Amino acid sequence: MLLSKRRTQEKWIEYLQDGMTPEEAEKKRRKWSRIYDLFGSVVTAIVIIFILFTFVCRPVSVVGTSMLDTLNNGDWLITTSMRDYKYGDIVIITQPNAFNEPLIKRIIATEGQTVDINFISGQVFVNGEELNEPYIKELTHRSFDKTFPLTVPKGCVFVMGDNRNGSTDSRSSDVGFIDTRYILGKARFRLIPFGQFGIYDNFE
Repeated sequence: MLLSKRRTQEKWIEYLQDGMTPEEAEKKRRKWSRIYDLFGSVVTAIVIIFILFTFVCRPVSVVGTSMLDTLNNGDWLITTSMRDYKYGDIVIITQPNAFNEPLIKRIIATEGQTVDINFISGQVFVNGEELNEPYIKELTHRSFDKTFPLTVPKGCVFVMGDNRNGSTDSRSSDVGFIDTRYILGKARFRLIPFGQFGIYDNFE
């Protein structure tokens, strides 16, 4: 702001030296003052957005249908980084996988917990207790190459998509357990479509 005032004052003096009347010089000075202020505001906004998206939160696009009906292809989410993750968190995963792309899944179990799945009845158990899963599209009947029950290793989580029969996740060696160091962040709310913010409304 001080730089803007000093620069516009110099311009005002230049206009007077060029033979302008004080009124004309003042009009020019105000014009330049508005330009400098606008430029400063734009630069400040860009810096704030950069810091916000780098250190606080970032937008992430949903690709695919593995999280139906909670998330849809093309949705945009706002995520924040965390250190501690728990059951029910929807997370963005950057761990290398067979698809060579980031994944969006829900945490089902954390380190030390034992997961078991009855693929006939579609029930999921963690530490012997059946999960109440109102967020899933349908019961879990699809199996892959993992053998259950299995225990989640230290520093890892077990994830699945809400579209259980249309998701490749920790049930498969193509994804496997997720090292928490490869979790980019937790999805907090939906940005687009606008107005449909809640993504945990179906989670108890």
